[in-house]
Amino acid sequence: MRRHTSWRVGGSVDRCYTPADLEDLAVYLRNIPIDEPVMFVGLGSNLLVRDAGLRGTVIFTHPTLGNLELVQVDDHQEIYVQTGAASPKVSRFAAKHGFEGGEFMTGIPGTVGGALAMNAGCYGTETWDVVTQVLTVDRSGQIRKRRHHDYKIGYRSVVPDFGNEEFFAGAWLRFSPGDGERSRRRIKALLRRRISTQPLEIPNAGSVFRNPPGDHAARLIEACGLKGSRQGGAMVSPKHANFIVNAGGASARDIETLIEHVRTAVRDKHGVDLQREVRIVGEVTE
Repeated sequence: MRRHTSWRVGGSVDRCYTPADLEDLAVYLRNIPIDEPVMFVGLGSNLLVRDAGLRGTVIFTHPTLGNLELVQVDDHQEIYVQTGAASPKVSRFAAKHGFEGGEFMTGIPGTVGGALAMNAGCYGTETWDVVTQVLTVDRSGQIRKRRHHDYKIGYRSVVPDFGNEEFFAGAWLRFSPGDGERSRRRIKALLRRRISTQPLEIPNAGSVFRNPPGDHAARLIEACGLKGSRQGGAMVSPKHANFIVNAGGASARDIETLIEHVRTAVRDKHGVDLQREVRIVGEVTE
């Protein structure tokens, strides 16, 4: 999995599969054992796979499930996007078609599927702020439309109001009609800001911790003097304290150990228990 995660670490998975299209994905899910663990992976950001790897099947969405199109919904237009599309691509597509309000997706490093699953956001806007409905597929291969109100949405949290295990396959996004050129200028400005404040040139997984209410994780971590702290090849970025980078030769264990060190230090000094944004999966070894 090191070739499929933005941290460039991680052990092997038992099986991997890239669907040809949505129908192919539905057939595949219908025919694998019901107890087979399944995980969907887009660009592999926001994901740490342990060195011992993980059991089950990983389904890669980015190579094939990345279509975007403009669709008519009642008296307005929306953007329908498959979940393998990179989030920044959505912001550019929206601007190209004369919409504003999608610029924030420029700052989300993963795919739409990941953004939907965790309600990713930045620059004051979250993914589900612009979602009207989603397309899902379940383990039996059934494809459904779900409305916004079928989920409880919170900060970095999306919880379905139904018990069935369903995976995001697509989403309808509604943006405000506006000035596409103005949107493009804002996208460029946000990109410049991102490049100047985040260690994008070094393998990383984006923000490691959620911001606690009324504060910023980066401020708390920096106040602990942890910028530049290392564990093996993993390092707290000197550029942005809420980023842990693979400075060279890091293992997943190095990164996980450093995450826990940062969390403990912030709790001991500030009394704040930082919650991870990063998902950690895989077999635990001694």
